[in-house]
Amino acid sequence: MTAPGAAPDNDTPASSTPRLSRRARHWLAGAGVTALAAVLGITLAVRGGATPACAAPPSGNAVHKGKASFYDAGRSGGNCSFPGPPADRLYVALGSSQYSKGAACGSYLDATGPKGTVRVMVMDQCGGCEPTKIDLSTEAFTRIADRSQGIASVTYRAVVNPPLDGGLTFRVKGGASQYWFAVQVGNHGNPLRSIEAKGTSGGFRKAARQSDNYWTVEGGLGPGPYSIRVTDVYGRQATAAGIRMVTKQVQRSTATLASTSPTPSNSPADPPTPGAAPSPTSTESVAPTATVEALAGAAGLDAPRC
Repeated sequence: MTAPGAAPDNDTPASSTPRLSRRARHWLAGAGVTALAAVLGITLAVRGGATPACAAPPSGNAVHKGKASFYDAGRSGGNCSFPGPPADRLYVALGSSQYSKGAACGSYLDATGPKGTVRVMVMDQCGGCEPTKIDLSTEAFTRIADRSQGIASVTYRAVVNPPLDGGLTFRVKGGASQYWFAVQVGNHGNPLRSIEAKGTSGGFRKAARQSDNYWTVEGGLGPGPYSIRVTDVYGRQATAAGIRMVTKQVQRSTATLASTSPTPSNSPADPPTPGAAPSPTSTESVAPTATVEALAGAAGLDAPRC
């Protein structure tokens, strides 16, 4: 791109051009080096695949316009580490900025293409996708476009407070113990803001989100059972109790982040039936139901700001 504003014609004789002081010349040189370093830093960050500082999952009422391709994850639960894809196989992979190091996992989008609209669950990260490009499952893509197109123009938006079947689910990571706590929360619908957990003694401790969609507490929380407090990006909060230190099992609860009063989603009219939560594979068992400790509604449905 041509630099804005070409240099003006020089009508002043060279002999009368004011000379810069040595201090001014040094200052300009330093500024140039700083600017060059900033440009190089940005270039290296982009080439290295670094997540942008303002990365965040789709939320609120914002409508995104982009392109969609398709892929088949097989039996994998994607980068979100789910036990497997949703039962209806309607899922999506997002680019690194919207995947946001796992912050988008388990949330839902309504994607609209030439043939209609489909509701999909965020399950994966698309390493080669630009910020507004999404990679739909083959089943989802064929709902909104002809497969022969390969790539289709789409718009998509977050589904706020989507209706779900059942309450929150919890899955303790393989290798976790009383000395290192790691849990995955499922069937929450909205992107999650924070997870806090406690054992049989002491108060709640904040867990750290990992890019594989597990939340960890260094040093552990003891042998359990545990209470886990879940907060989404809209401020809705629920707490489930009785979560056990049993790894690789989906433990179901009746705690839910759904609003206490019906809240219409911001999806287009007559959307397809939303996908079910990821189902455990045949090698996994379902733990006893956890109990609900508390349910609280908080902030309104405002999109998070970077």
